[in-house]
Amino acid sequence: MNLTETRALLLYVAENMVSSEPILTELDLKIGDGDHGLGMQRGFAAVRDLLKTETFQPKDVGELFLTSGTKMMSSMGGASGAIFGTLFRAGGKAIAGKENFDATALAQFLTAGSKAVFDRGGAKPGDKTMMDALVAAEKQADLVKSKSLKEALIKVVQAAEKGAGNTSNQVAVFGRAKSLGERSLGYIDPGAVSMSFILKYMSEFVNK
Repeated sequence: MNLTETRALLLYVAENMVSSEPILTELDLKIGDGDHGLGMQRGFAAVRDLLKTETFQPKDVGELFLTSGTKMMSSMGGASGAIFGTLFRAGGKAIAGKENFDATALAQFLTAGSKAVFDRGGAKPGDKTMMDALVAAEKQADLVKSKSLKEALIKVVQAAEKGAGNTSNQVAVFGRAKSLGERSLGYIDPGAVSMSFILKYMSEFVNK
């Protein structure tokens, strides 16, 4: 996908993440303080507005993702803003200079983003966070980076959704849910769902 197509892809993701607020809020009310959905909505609304601004003319796909991440950080607030902003900023830096967003770029984006999020927060798979979906997606993306972006995203989404689903079997180690201890079992982590949603909407756009 060229720069114009990738911008349209990100706009589609942003609009759908904004619309996903009720689902994410409901998930967070069961395990957190209920503000995750609103934070994601706020951050992606800012990204949506940025992408609709004619004066915003990134020079490559790396800058497109990087600037979107900066926008998330400044508008989303809380842990989500730091984490998802870091993902997009670090992922964008990793694909700086790229004219096209393909399966290889997706793998580079997720690998660099995953490392940066880990370095920032220290969460790893099994800790019941968005890392459960992100690391699963990253590993799958590396396996399918020689395929088309369409094929790669289908596989990556399946991995991310499985990773998110697995969080229902985990005890929370981070955030508000940490205080619940064993009572956090049986509930899916909303951050992991958000991560899987971002990839799902990418796949929907590419495959439609």
